[in-house]
Amino acid sequence: MVAVEDGPVRHPLNVDADGIDRTPGPDKHPYYAHLAASDSGILPVVRQVGGEWLPALLICRYDDVREVLRRQDLFSRAAAAHADQVDVSGTMLGMDGAEHAAVRGTVKDSFTKPAVSGLSDTVCAAAEAQLAVLAARGGSADLVGDFAVPFALNVISDLLGLPEPDRAQFRRWGDMFMGTADLTRAEAARSAEEMGGYLWQQLDGRRGCPRDDLMTRIATAAAEQPVDVQVKLPLSLLVGGWETTASSISTFVYLLRSRPYAGHDHAWDYLLEHPEQVDGAVTELERLHSTSNGDEMPRRVMADVTLPSGARLAEGDIVIPSHDAANRDPRVFADPERMDFGRDPNPHLSFGYGPHYCVGAHLGALEVRVALTLLLRELPALRLAVAPNEVRWKQGHAILGPVELPVKW
Repeated sequence: MVAVEDGPVRHPLNVDADGIDRTPGPDKHPYYAHLAASDSGILPVVRQVGGEWLPALLICRYDDVREVLRRQDLFSRAAAAHADQVDVSGTMLGMDGAEHAAVRGTVKDSFTKPAVSGLSDTVCAAAEAQLAVLAARGGSADLVGDFAVPFALNVISDLLGLPEPDRAQFRRWGDMFMGTADLTRAEAARSAEEMGGYLWQQLDGRRGCPRDDLMTRIATAAAEQPVDVQVKLPLSLLVGGWETTASSISTFVYLLRSRPYAGHDHAWDYLLEHPEQVDGAVTELERLHSTSNGDEMPRRVMADVTLPSGARLAEGDIVIPSHDAANRDPRVFADPERMDFGRDPNPHLSFGYGPHYCVGAHLGALEVRVALTLLLRELPALRLAVAPNEVRWKQGHAILGPVELPVKW
């Protein structure tokens, strides 16, 4: 890795010379803490998109990151599409202003905190059903494939109203769609086309035969939107809804079962004694180990601007706000690299901030908390079946998480 002082470094920070992000595990790059604590809090980087290395500025201090995420008028997602490593054109992630608000408004009421609270029993039932499948493995299993993925996939698929027999193909499509390396961009485009065709059939069917599900709501409320937008709305909810949640569940179990905490060999054992700390533990793990691999999506600076830190940006600059760095800003988080389940307040930015705050954050957080609470209660002896350094992590993927997590109990 090139030293910070030597000029622009490759982004994401764990990317190889071939342009593939080979993050070795759940721990974030040490540059993040260093940069968040620095006076400038800005790192010149280059990122490979379409075979070219594009210059950008990594924004690392908490108040600066929050300002970039808050001000769509000054920091445009749509105008930075050429710097995206994942094609999000036609989705909320690639829009600004009124266009973004209109598309987000189609589904946002289904993901508010009160709406998600009303899904608690449904989520618990889905977790319990998948735990029964896991337990039937007879003492050992893959937590990713046997629990986390099917649980998260079933929750969002049930909410959308997608047929259960069709769900097996979603994981293949999702893995292709979320690839970030140039070599996978053709696969990503193909998966988006296949998923888009499937979802368009589902939307078209709802117009003739409406149901009490989110696909019907999208088919009705988004009917005036371009076809591309109609299709990519459920696509982004589907892929984002299970990829991030499943990766969080498996990553957090890995961490709880491999890291010491409060005098215990493993943080898992601490939570067995203090189950009331699960909520705080999840929030702290979200802060330190977000599953977003490579920071927030880039923005284009639309006018000369001075950030809260005093740093100046010029019109036309491409900036990448780093929630992983902001989450380690000592001005906001005391002793930021220390894992503290009792940290309060804990205003981390792992779900974003402002207009682009993750629309499914409340649902994902509920799923993770339900899953961990259930596993702690029903499988207290759950542990890794391999050494921590033998767990394989996704490579060249926008979402960080283990490929599989062998466990036993």
